[in-house]
Formats: sequence, C-alpha cells, structure tokens
Amino acid sequence: MTTTGEVHIGARGGPWWWGRWRSAVLDISLAAVSALECALEGIQFSRDAGLPVPVGTVFGLIAGAALVLRRRWPIAVVLVSIAVTPAQMGFLMGVVGLYTLAASELPRRIIGALAGMSFVGMFIVTYVRAYQGLVRGDLAIAGGFIPFLSVTTALGMTAPPVLLGLYVGARRRLMESLRERADSLERELMLLAERAEERAEWARSEERTRIAREMHDVVAHRVSLMVVHAAALQAVARKDPEKAVKNAALVGDMGRQALTELREMLGVLRSGEGSVGRSAQSAAPLAAVGAAAVVSVSAVADDAAEGPCLAELEELVGQSAAAGMVVRLSVEGEVRVYAREVEQTAYRVVQEALTNVHKHAGGAKTHVRLAHRSAEIAMQVENEPPPEPGSAKAVGLPSGGNGLLGMRERVGALGGVFVSGPTDAGGFRVSAVIPAERV
Repeated sequence: MTTTGEVHIGARGGPWWWGRWRSAVLDISLAAVSALECALEGIQFSRDAGLPVPVGTVFGLIAGAALVLRRRWPIAVVLVSIAVTPAQMGFLMGVVGLYTLAASELPRRIIGALAGMSFVGMFIVTYVRAYQGLVRGDLAIAGGFIPFLSVTTALGMTAPPVLLGLYVGARRRLMESLRERADSLERELMLLAERAEERAEWARSEERTRIAREMHDVVAHRVSLMVVHAAALQAVARKDPEKAVKNAALVGDMGRQALTELREMLGVLRSGEGSVGRSAQSAAPLAAVGAAAVVSVSAVADDAAEGPCLAELEELVGQSAAAGMVVRLSVEGEVRVYAREVEQTAYRVVQEALTNVHKHAGGAKTHVRLAHRSAEIAMQVENEPPPEPGSAKAVGLPSGGNGLLGMRERVGALGGVFVSGPTDAGGFRVSAVIPAERV
C-alpha cells in the first residue's frame, strides 16, 4: 500500500506512482493551482524581502509545484509548506498536504508532530503579522485580541484538513478491510462449494456401491436357490412327479420372495429420490449439492435398515437344506437382540456364504456357527469339499466375484473383522466378528 493508503493494483493505469490517470490529473491540477498561488504571493514576498520580483515568482512556482508529490512523499510536502509559511505563501499546499498526511498510513505520532509544527508556524506568523499591522496602524484591533486571532487562524488552517484526513483514512482502511473480508469469504465459499461437490460425489459413489451390494445380496441367494431347485426339478420331473411338484412350489416361493425384496429395494430408491428432490428445492444453491446426496444416503440407509435379522437365520438355513444342501446350524451363547444394522450384516454374511456354497461347492456338507459373546457376535460358514467336482457348473451358476468383497465392506463398516479362504481339507471357510455396538 502507498503512504496514502491506496492499493497498488497489479496493472497500473496511471504514470509513475499514480495507480490511475484520474489521480494523476487531480494532483497535477492541484499542483498547478498551488504553484500559481505561490507565484502571486512570491511577488509580495520579493518586495518585502528586497529581492527582484522574478526571483520571488520562480521561488513560489517551485515551492507550490511540490504539491504534485503529495501521494509519494506527504511528509516532504508538509515540511515545504511549513518552510514557506513565514513568506505568507503555500496556504493551499499546507491544507492539502496536511489532509494527505492525515489520510496516509504513517504512524499517528508523526502525523501529530507535523500537524503541531504546522500549527505553531501558522500561529507565530499570524501573531507577528498581526502585531506588525497593529504597530503600523493597519489593524484597528485591541492588542489582547491578537493571541485569540492567531490561535483561531492556526486552528482553522490545520484542524479541519487533519480531521478530514483522519476520517478519510479510517474510512479507506475500513473499506479495504471489508473488501479483503469479502474476497476471503468468496474464496471460502468456493472452497466449500468444491468440498460439497466432492462430498456429493463421494456420497453418490458410496450409495451406488451400497445399492449394488444390496441388489447382489437380494438377488444372488434367491436366484441361486431357484436355479438349484430348477435343476432338481428337471432331474426328477419324470421319475418322481410328487417331488417335482414340491420343487416347483419351492421355486415359486423363492421367486416371490425375490420379487418382494426387489420391490422393497425399488421403493427405497424411489423414496430416496423424493428426498433428494425436496432437499434440492429447499436448500440454498451452495448447500444443495452436498445436502441432497447426504439426505439421499441417510434416507436409503434408514429404509434399508428394515431388512432381515438374525431371527430369520434358521429359515435361511432351512431354504438351503430344502435345495439339497446338507447344512447344520449351531448357536453358542445367550441369544439377544443387537442393533438392526449389526443383525442385518450378520444375516447377509451367512446368506452370501451359503450362496457361494451353492455356486462353487454344490452338494458339499456345510456348517454354520453363530456365537453370541459379551461384546461381539461371531459367525462362521465352512463347507467340506464337494462330493462331485464341477457340480456347481453343471447347474449353470455364474459368479461375479463381488460377494466376498461386499461382505468384507459390510463387516469393515461396522468395525468388525472378516476373514475368508480355503481350508486344509479342501473346503472353504468364511468367518466374521462384529462388535455388538456399531463403531
């Protein structure tokens, strides 16, 4: 910033130290008027001092032209005005110089010292001139009135420009502070908008992943059982009509259950879209980006929490047994109710593990273990090697390879531990431990 408090703009519009042409024109005009004033006053000064008139005129022109430097060196301008005060010239330069000095960023003690010097100089000159005029008879006033006249004149020449300069300088600094705050606020708003967009993108990505996981859990198990039952139905259709009818009924039940769960999932998605629309309409433009996605995720997550629970685990195992799997369920510890999300995750882990057995180890004996502990719940699904290798391929069960990944994500989101891998006997084991309270 310059000494007058004006900001240096990057691309200057004016010459030399001026930031704008308008400022340069104003200072040059003031300097011209001041030089003309000092030149005219220099005529009387040269006569009083016994100097040639051109000398006084040139001296006045040079002294008055110093006002052009008021923005660059305000102290020098004020000192010049004080120096020429005894010659009774430079009144405009003194007033404008004091104003510029008071409006600058200089320390207050320097401004006060120079203003005091100007006041004292003006007081002495006025007092001496008034006393000389009284002695010569040019002034018809009382001698006691001279100090009052001197103080009034000195105050009138120094106080108004200094006070006005202080006010303008304070106002300029306030405006600059407000401008900086506005710029800072604009930068913060831009940063918040970027972060809101990032959060919205992250929320959309998380929601897509969660929906894909839910759809996989809903469809894969039911459809896998339907395929197994359909294969059994095809095998016994002619040999055992009663068993074929039973298998057909099971396929129908599985299909209806799959459709019911799909309808529930689609209903959740539609309600989530409605929440997004309402949020986007009522929220501010900046907050709508992030808020809409967050509302959508929370709404879908709350509705999705009304999913299966551990009380339905026995029915899940029974469905796999009805499909021909030799499966045994064992429960350890005191049965109790957990948080909805914990029970749903435990159910989905067992469901996906049984689905994988149907896909990759059809006919293999499977053990499902559930342990209720003091601060956690543990589950394990382990199957023996299939009696006939390739049995899963025979019924045409495809695999996308996302089941284990989805289980690990579910358990990890609750602060649990998930482990899966082949056993030494040639089978496969899926184990998970979930804290009783959500982390």
